[in-house]
Amino acid sequence: MSGSPDEEKLEELRQKKMEQLQDRAESQGDEGAQEAAQQQAEAQKQAVLRQHLTDDARKRLNTVKMSKQQFGEQVEQQVVALARSGRIQGKIDDEKMKQLLQELKPDSKSFDIKRR
Repeated sequence: MSGSPDEEKLEELRQKKMEQLQDRAESQGDEGAQEAAQQQAEAQKQAVLRQHLTDDARKRLNTVKMSKQQFGEQVEQQVVALARSGRIQGKIDDEKMKQLLQELKPDSKSFDIKRR
């Protein structure tokens, strides 16, 4: 991350929360462990997105996710995969996010209506 004091404090809080969730999961057994693992994976995904997306790009992605949840999650997974493979240089800004959304958008069926 950028290393600012606020981000470091946030990261410390996240780590403490993760430890608490893991402790709670261990005490609850398998079901709790699965839930904690799911929450940890979600937290890691959000951290990667926060690291690689600008604020505008995150807002755009959240807007898409609100209207089309499956498509938004697919885009999130794609961004995380790109980040983990090291194919993202710098941050994804709003324009790059628009391009990514355009590329991943499912082909919509077009209808040509001709009047006689």
